[in-house]
Amino acid sequence: MLRYLSEPAFRHDYAPKTGVLLINLGTPDAPTPQALRPYLKQFLSDPRVVEIPRLPWWLILNGIVLNTRPKQSARKYASIWTKDGSPLLTHTRSQTKLLKGRLGEMGISNLLVDYAMRYGNPSIETVISKMREHGVEKLLLLPLYPQYAASSSATALDEAFRVLSRLRNMPEVRTVRHFHDDPGYIAALAAQIGRHWQYGQQPDKLVMSFHGVPRFTRDKGDPYHCECQKTGRLLAEALRLRPDQYVISFQSRFGRTEWLKPYTSEVLAELGKTKTAKVDVVCPGFVGDCLETLEEIAMEGKETFLSHGGGEFRYIPCLNEDPQWIGALAAIVKNNLAGWLEKPAEDSRSRSARAHDMGASN
Repeated sequence: MLRYLSEPAFRHDYAPKTGVLLINLGTPDAPTPQALRPYLKQFLSDPRVVEIPRLPWWLILNGIVLNTRPKQSARKYASIWTKDGSPLLTHTRSQTKLLKGRLGEMGISNLLVDYAMRYGNPSIETVISKMREHGVEKLLLLPLYPQYAASSSATALDEAFRVLSRLRNMPEVRTVRHFHDDPGYIAALAAQIGRHWQYGQQPDKLVMSFHGVPRFTRDKGDPYHCECQKTGRLLAEALRLRPDQYVISFQSRFGRTEWLKPYTSEVLAELGKTKTAKVDVVCPGFVGDCLETLEEIAMEGKETFLSHGGGEFRYIPCLNEDPQWIGALAAIVKNNLAGWLEKPAEDSRSRSARAHDMGASN
């Protein structure tokens, strides 16, 4: 294999661009076992995602998981698949388009905004290569995870830097680590929930369900748990909720090891058993609806609550294409591009003149 990826032909007569790359988790190409198998293999082979010794996990993954889980997962994906494909892909694509438009309204031009998936398509390598072909010399990497975790934000950046390490002519790079306490993000969440409550009574309990991670990652220094707690606290303050009116929980357990608690499934079961009349669930760790929100919470979570005796269950959608969220995202991008935008790019005529002068001096 070649050490470096091929570079676009160098030209003196172009204006360099700044790129913004949004990175999300990923999705299979179709809701079928055939499409799920390579997707799950890529996802579950990531040592950031499954932190157990490689050889035992390789045997488990290839001998058991990949022979059973694709069929199970395909059924789940099929239940939420749309005519436009995966909801996660659809929302990420729309957010990218809307972000570009909002930045343009803010007067930020000569900017290439695109998205990629850590697992599946479009791949980070494909999109970064395309950005380089379009003259991107400064690149902002923005994982779409509000709360930092090694198994989400870090692995997205790992893959981006793996690709960048294979470029002969690397761009300048900046990264967004997290935005769990960003005022614009919190305000957009609060407004989304507030609008939902305008059409119905405020619930007896608001469940804030975040994606779970193994408990040992917190013990080893991963800040994810603390950042989820801060997001939940700030959101509750914005909504003027008392501590007894909301609960922070964690979903999506996998395997036998202990994960962050309390588990969302157990919280919903207990709320059902106590005959709670109204429960709303929101997922502040996701900026776009996906399998974990639409199937695991809106379907499975609802069934858990109702089957244990609960009253009314309402799922509050993610921020998705909400204009206030897009505005908050644009502000995050603008803040992280500080110093890259103030100096106008050198126009093609001055670049050509400089190139001519350089040639004449040799």
